[in-house]
Amino acid sequence: MYIKGAVEGAANTESGSRVYLYEVVGLRQSEETDQTNYPIRNSGSVFIRVPYNRMNQETRRIIRLGGKIVSIQPLNALEHLNGNTSTANANTETETASSQANGKATPVAEQQPKKKDKQGNTMTQAKPKKESHADVPVNIYRPNAPFIGKCISNDALVAEGGIGIVQHLKFDISAGDLRYIEGQSIGIIPPGVDKNGKPEKIRLYSIASTRHGDDVDDKTVSLCVRQLEYKHPESGETVYGVCSTHLCFLKPGDDVKITGPVGKEMLLPKDPEAKVIMMGTGTGIAPMRAYLWRMFKDNERAANPEYEFKGFAWLIFGVPTTPNILYKEELEELQQKYPDNFRLTYAISREQKNPEGGRMYIQDRVAEHADELWNLIKDEKTHTYICGLRGMEDGIDAALSAAAQKDGVTWSSYQKDLKKAGRWHVETY
Repeated sequence: MYIKGAVEGAANTESGSRVYLYEVVGLRQSEETDQTNYPIRNSGSVFIRVPYNRMNQETRRIIRLGGKIVSIQPLNALEHLNGNTSTANANTETETASSQANGKATPVAEQQPKKKDKQGNTMTQAKPKKESHADVPVNIYRPNAPFIGKCISNDALVAEGGIGIVQHLKFDISAGDLRYIEGQSIGIIPPGVDKNGKPEKIRLYSIASTRHGDDVDDKTVSLCVRQLEYKHPESGETVYGVCSTHLCFLKPGDDVKITGPVGKEMLLPKDPEAKVIMMGTGTGIAPMRAYLWRMFKDNERAANPEYEFKGFAWLIFGVPTTPNILYKEELEELQQKYPDNFRLTYAISREQKNPEGGRMYIQDRVAEHADELWNLIKDEKTHTYICGLRGMEDGIDAALSAAAQKDGVTWSSYQKDLKKAGRWHVETY
């Protein structure tokens, strides 16, 4: 899963010297946007570069898509700030997840994504607890000295008839000192330069493998990457993401520049009897795949005698079509093998209907099972993870709010307590 930053949107090709940065809210997953030919990828703040001579057209486009412009600032002023500051979820391609400043390594604090960061970062992550995860590896490799890994394999995850290109990539990291654990992210630096002639900035992607790698030999790291592709709303030209395209078409033996790892918000609890609720859309499955493999895969369990999962895990996974169910065979194999410990629920928007007759999104599944989920969440051993499109969050909150209200509990206050306790984990884009 790609952890996104600034969105260039319609202004992929800029003209003129005056460029403005629009901050837009309200672009969220809905039945209307689900039918568009290009992805509406953010539902929180989206940052769009707009040339002066296209401001009217872009304003109309944003309003047509249900968005609201909350601020407009000259880009040159922000770029001056970007020389001193920089950034996961969460697949657009000015997409600064973490940036280089004049070729220097980005400080650790700046690599943690922040909510509504004015530099264009759009990932939502709660602050990690100071007293926990002190031994988690962070920033072993930085942008000015990345690790050069090699692509071992690049396999398609979308079956015939599905929408878009999503790949599972495995990289050889045996020649370096890159270490990571489940729930973290790595940065990828695509080759070449951007339109300003500067080296491409890094993009953060959630790791899709366990700490031991897919081969359980501590020599690999894997990613789940969707190629960004959309139609320019004015020219009709197809626009492809720089880094996602680079990754999706890597060949075995190709080099890849890797930084990191980063992130402490999405880590699994160490308690093997924990209850884990996972809600993900699309490539948001990446960290959840790592969790499930650590919990249930035979080779992984054998490699971790100190961690034998005996709890309960429930994955609610949202995709547009059945062929877009990523890792389908492996997920369903785990469900069959561990029916008492793993529950799998799909929300297939273009094939299934919600109770109102509309498309079935992940928030509709949460509403359907709200009472069960609420009872699980009340258990102090339960941790909840949300990863993927931010558009699902309001619906999830509404469903759980209704369930909590039956117990006389105010969900918004209860959720704050969950976050303070480190039991509510969100990485959305």
